Amino acid sequence: MSGHSKWHNIQGRKNAQDAKRGKIFQKLSRDLYTAAKAGGVDPDGNPGLRLVMEKAKAANMPKDNVQRALDKASGAGGANYQELTYEGYGPAGIAVLVEALTDNTNRTASNIRTAFKHSGGELGTSGSVSFQFERKGYIEISRDEDAPEVDEDQLFEDMLEAGADDMKTYDDQFEIYTDPKAFPEVRDALEAKGYKLVNDEVTMIADNPMEVPADKAESLAKLVDELENDDDVSAVYTTAE
Repeated sequence: MSGHSKWHNIQGRKNAQDAKRGKIFQKLSRDLYTAAKAGGVDPDGNPGLRLVMEKAKAANMPKDNVQRALDKASGAGGANYQELTYEGYGPAGIAVLVEALTDNTNRTASNIRTAFKHSGGELGTSGSVSFQFERKGYIEISRDEDAPEVDEDQLFEDMLEAGADDMKTYDDQFEIYTDPKAFPEVRDALEAKGYKLVNDEVTMIADNPMEVPADKAESLAKLVDELENDDDVSAVYTTAE
């Protein structure tokens, strides 16, 4: 029994690691597509794409995954991909915003609608929840004991000088917020000063995050997981605190 338990624990950790890696690749695929769509699929002439490709390489993202993202942006193979946003409410009335990239809108809409039903949520109409979110540049700097020590006051000065809007301080991390247009300059300026960025992206931030009741937390987590595991889904945002 102990042998089975040990195997089960190892398998559980592996599954969690695989899921985390899958979400990282999902985000990188979205960023590759966005950068390539905006500036072309040639990294030599597209600095934004070159930066994302470097991140993909550092994350050991398979070359096939990278190429698929670039093919979607260029329309290679005759596929016509559309960027769509779906909106709805999950358990406890938590607003959920889903960004998708698809070549089959009927398939994607059906899968997303089914995911909401599985959790007791409901897919809404365009504009039903998007007003609760704001697009912002987001930068995360770790305060873990293994991370380089960061002087909070100095970081605050540096991020303002770089053009950021706000900074929030937590026990384990600093979170910096910027206007989406200023994001690249802020990110580059902080990296140039030697800060190690754990996460940096343009994302959707909830204006008024809501606490999730304990009896609804698992259902909401299952909804987000089901949505994120869909190949057509590129990002999921919620108003959960």
